[in-house]
Amino acid sequence: MDNWNIETKLIQCGYQPKSGEPRVVPITQSTTYKYDTCAEVAALFDLESVGHMYSRISNPTVSAFEEKMTALENGVTAVATASGQTASMLSILNVCSSGQSFIATSNLYGGTANLFTHTMKNFGVEVIYVDQNASLEELLSHVKENTRAIFAESLANPAMDVLDFDKFSKFAKTAGIPLIVDNTFPTPFLCNPIDLGAHIVVHSSTKYIDGHATSVGGVIIDGGKFDWNKYSEKFPGLTTPDKSYHGLIYTEAFGNMAYGIKVRTQLIRDTGAYMSPMNAFLSNNGLETLHLRMERHCKNAQKIAEFLATNDKISWIKYPGLAGDENYNAAKKYLKGCSGVFTFGVKGGAEAGEKFMNALNIFAIVVHVADLRSSVLHPASMTHRQLDEQEQLAAGVTPDLIRMSVGLENADDLIADIEQALAQI
Repeated sequence: MDNWNIETKLIQCGYQPKSGEPRVVPITQSTTYKYDTCAEVAALFDLESVGHMYSRISNPTVSAFEEKMTALENGVTAVATASGQTASMLSILNVCSSGQSFIATSNLYGGTANLFTHTMKNFGVEVIYVDQNASLEELLSHVKENTRAIFAESLANPAMDVLDFDKFSKFAKTAGIPLIVDNTFPTPFLCNPIDLGAHIVVHSSTKYIDGHATSVGGVIIDGGKFDWNKYSEKFPGLTTPDKSYHGLIYTEAFGNMAYGIKVRTQLIRDTGAYMSPMNAFLSNNGLETLHLRMERHCKNAQKIAEFLATNDKISWIKYPGLAGDENYNAAKKYLKGCSGVFTFGVKGGAEAGEKFMNALNIFAIVVHVADLRSSVLHPASMTHRQLDEQEQLAAGVTPDLIRMSVGLENADDLIADIEQALAQI
């Protein structure tokens, strides 16, 4: 399987039926699992054997999805969560405790920024925002004695900035802390952060992975490449005895899967923020056509971005696939494609932009992005509404910014819809 191309992995990994078993991953809609002896269950609770004890922690349908995501991101283990927000939160809490801090790029998705700025603060965890375009020296100057992780997006939402993996992997290595990368927009088909120096990858599977706007979910993939024992004093939760498991030490018991196992057996166990079997089933179905969909998303977005770039009613456009875009070279270096999302402004500002959005017929105004149906959204008044003006600008959100998510419809029909909407302003 390791030698398979990603197109084959998308279809074949995660579930291999035995003779006479269902060809498609079954939905195991059960909370509980039967065992023959007390000793078998006790071994599960002590993490001495592998199996399912309760669907708050693991489930066969969800496991198939997790195994596929592990293979796609070239990791060692994965944990599916109730949402992308859950994945982001638990990825930090797995290494950060109250009184500690982590670094995040300032151009994050608004929901993530709100989570990190406010909710994590209530947990006693401090976020330190940095400009991802800053020099390595400046980035390192923000690291404190209690800093435990770096969080960034491979392709920022909605800023559309491409992460400089070379710089950020050096940043993490020099600081002696893991690099966590949200790879939602590129998906594993367009980018593999672990191969580029990241240690942990998170996704909102609600987006392109599901691809059909049917299932909310998230996933954390452990790359297995961070040496927790080397920095044992920073990560005692992984390298010292866990009293809730009779003194088990994750790095001793699970080696390079320690981080991922701890997420499941400690944080998922205690919060119950696990993906449901039905959502895992639908997300896995979405993965089977991810390669086909992402190729079309990229092709359509490129064509429409090029059209908008030459339209005299558009004041600016940002898409890494456009020659001359500030992220063009980075996209060529780190991505196999630039995804199906871009941002732009209409001449006349936010008011003209609102008229344009209201006049669209095929593009729907929705609080969502990255599925097969085309959509638009105004981040300043919607997804980033909880941020103040300064925070919005730091995230790359200007008052006139429109985020367009290009679907799988015919590109000429989408351009015609845009043209008629622009004609009304």
